[in-house]
Amino acid sequence: MRGEGMEESPPKTLPKSLRDRISAYKAMAWEAYRSKPISHWILLVLSSAAMLVAFPASSLLSRLYFSNGGKSKWLISWVAVAGWPIPALILIPTYFILGVYPTPLNLKLVVSYIVLGFLTGADNLMYAYAYAYLPASTASLLASTVLVFSSLFGYLLVKNKMNASIINAIVIITAGMVIIALDSDSDRYGYITDSQYIMGYVWDILGSALHGLIFALSELVFIKLLGRRSFHVVLEQQVMVSLFGFIFTTIGCIANKDFPAMASEARRFKGGKSAYYLVLTWGVITFQLGILGSTAILFLASTVFAGVLNSIRVPLTSIAAVILLKDPMSGFKILSLIITFWGFACYIYGNRPASKEPS
Repeated sequence: MRGEGMEESPPKTLPKSLRDRISAYKAMAWEAYRSKPISHWILLVLSSAAMLVAFPASSLLSRLYFSNGGKSKWLISWVAVAGWPIPALILIPTYFILGVYPTPLNLKLVVSYIVLGFLTGADNLMYAYAYAYLPASTASLLASTVLVFSSLFGYLLVKNKMNASIINAIVIITAGMVIIALDSDSDRYGYITDSQYIMGYVWDILGSALHGLIFALSELVFIKLLGRRSFHVVLEQQVMVSLFGFIFTTIGCIANKDFPAMASEARRFKGGKSAYYLVLTWGVITFQLGILGSTAILFLASTVFAGVLNSIRVPLTSIAAVILLKDPMSGFKILSLIITFWGFACYIYGNRPASKEPS
């Protein structure tokens, strides 16, 4: 029997039931929804759709260009930024609609645009080599390592969080890439040599690393230099970065004599000249829509959310490549896709908002 003067111990908190957890997440989601205007969520949905549709389409078009007779890596990297006037045409009326003025340029901002433009051009060139030598499904699976690099660079540069779940996701996704490397003989095209396949693999990983760095640096520019004042800064950054990327790749195409060679390349292209120019034109449009979506995500959300969406498009691209381009899909590649899904789930779990426990 307890003594009368002894204090009773506080009752133990019972573990939450599944229904309680679902209710808590619903309340959290509703609170997050109410914290932003409806225009924010409309733009977020449209930007996410742009990333999930335009980026896979641009990847398939890049592979279609090479599989139908295209040869120039510089030309495809040029196509990726040649549509910079598209966001410029959207930007100009935005100033009048929102009643804002163009962001004043200073030395830091101009240097940031030049650096990001150069990195974007280099990144597009690396991915062009990847799609020249790898099936679109394989190249997109390897590109899922963007999630790994955006996490690392986001942690180092933007101070995004890093925890055990995110580290676990990094390890899992890396394991999936190793499986693809070990199974390289199953999906290599007959006309691609061993050295070309390895080169495509390496350039894809390097391009993903650079893409993750670009994600983090772009968010840093928003935080430090532009601020999250209005959506027009998203369009301003895309116009300027794509413009400098366009200048860089144009110089590369001129030095490589790609523009004069387009006429003869179009004649040899499978499907003829019309198919050739149609592939390049849609490439220009889809690349810009994808870039606009990803830049908007960085502005509206974060590097983390951009990395998640960038990774969701991986299975979409892989499945579309198998259906539309008849890409080989071996058992090891399916295993890699499943492992990558698992890695994505760990990453999303690691970045979930902390639930508030009742006091």
